[in-house]
Amino acid sequence: MTRLPFKIGGQIIEPGTSRTVELPVSVMSDHTPVTMSVHVIHGRRDGPTLFVSAAVHGDEIIGVEIARRLLHAPQVQNLRGTLLVVPIVNTFGFLNHSRYMPDRRDLNRCFPGSESGSLASRLAHILMTEIVARSDVGIDLHSAAIHRTNLPQIRVSASQPDTLDLAQAFGAPLVIRAKLRDGSLRAAARDAGVDILLYEAGEALRFDEMSARIGASGCLRVMHKLGMIARKGLPRREATPITVRNSSWVRAPAGGLLRLFREVGETVEAGQTLAIVANPFGTKETEIVAPATAVVMGRATMPVANEGDAVYHLADVPVDDAEDRLTQLAADLEADPMFDEDEIL
Repeated sequence: MTRLPFKIGGQIIEPGTSRTVELPVSVMSDHTPVTMSVHVIHGRRDGPTLFVSAAVHGDEIIGVEIARRLLHAPQVQNLRGTLLVVPIVNTFGFLNHSRYMPDRRDLNRCFPGSESGSLASRLAHILMTEIVARSDVGIDLHSAAIHRTNLPQIRVSASQPDTLDLAQAFGAPLVIRAKLRDGSLRAAARDAGVDILLYEAGEALRFDEMSARIGASGCLRVMHKLGMIARKGLPRREATPITVRNSSWVRAPAGGLLRLFREVGETVEAGQTLAIVANPFGTKETEIVAPATAVVMGRATMPVANEGDAVYHLADVPVDDAEDRLTQLAADLEADPMFDEDEIL
């Protein structure tokens, strides 16, 4: 039986072909049109529809690099089903190196959006109706907010048991059962019957090789798990992801200059010094210590802190083998032949 063409944005993509479709969003104040670009790969054979989105927050650019690598992977040229890749959702923020929309709204608090609402609401509506509604599952690519960095992690709130299997298959160091937030893409998609894996890695306005490798190869492993691509050529992982039971932020007890001693991915013990905050004269220094044994899943990168600022994000995990697993993951990445780190230097 011949597979039907895929229709989106008034375009028709025949089976076995691909095309970039420009979805009209708005017109800027100088009359420059703004579109949301989606690259569609419509396989010859039936299968699920997966969407991959990035830069919902415009300064979280690591996802754009991951999307680029995914589209250049040879495996996606011979797939079952349909792949929809939106490298830049929030074009406004991306062009301005900003997390937000021009009206300072956070797009990821405006879903499912409205056809007649604010600019952010209209963009959310376009993504929901044109992309999410046509998909069976999604992967949304993010980084930490400005002046923070995250160890690569998958956040998921699964309505189907298979979604947790996809989170494990992705292969990020950490898997977190995260609550849904009102107005988020994940929450709106869940209400529409579409589960989303949210990938968090690295920091805003920066590329780093580990985050890019884990993200791109993770998308491919999810596609393999869904039956969209073959196993051949996919990087193997000896390490298994660590499931986070819960997490908490350690905050600055005073304002001042931060000296940070622990990196993401490190295991810390209760009472161990994480950082020191000192006043500009050096006459008073206060240690910031780990309240419990944990893995550092995120930290501040800004060496200036106000009292109460979040400094370290600690994951409550079974730490007996966490360090070994993270070391094995690093070894897996070193041996990964898929990507050349020179690609993003």
